[in-house]
Order: sequence, then structure tokens, then C-alpha cells
Amino acid sequence: MKEVQTPETGNSLAAQAGPMIDRAAGKASAMAHRGLDAVLEGSEQLRAKAQHASDSTVDYIRHEPVKAMLMAAAAGAALTALIALLSRSRA
Repeated sequence: MKEVQTPETGNSLAAQAGPMIDRAAGKASAMAHRGLDAVLEGSEQLRAKAQHASDSTVDYIRHEPVKAMLMAAAAGAALTALIALLSRSRA
């Protein structure tokens, strides 16, 4: 048999649904905050690693300037050769 819904039954269902919706919204909000916290923490770790890499590079250049110049020249030459090779293959 199908249950007949009366105005009292509808009010009862609405009264029960309100707290459930509030709990679901609270859980969604908490999950969003945890996600945001995780992103911020990851961003901070990435920033710290980039700063460390920058400091290490500056220290290396300061202590080994000739080697640093030779490596930069070699990297530039390799990049130039790669670009020339790619532009020649397209033509």
C-alpha cells in the first residue's frame, strides 16, 4: 500500500531534512578547508624548495664561476643546436 502524505508528514520530513542538509554542508565546508590547507602547505613547500635551489645556484656560481660559465655556454650551444635542428626539419 502507498502511504498517503499529509501536511503533517511533509512538515516532519522537512524538519528531518534540515539538520541533514546542515550536517552535509558542514562536512563539505570542512573538506574544502582541508583541501585549501593542503594546497597552501604544498605551495609553501614548493616555495621553500625553489628558494633552496636558488641559494645553492648562487653559492655554486660564487665558488665556481668558470665552471658555471662553461656550463651555461654549453647549455646555450645545445639549445641553439636543438632549435636549428627543429627549424630545419620543418622547412
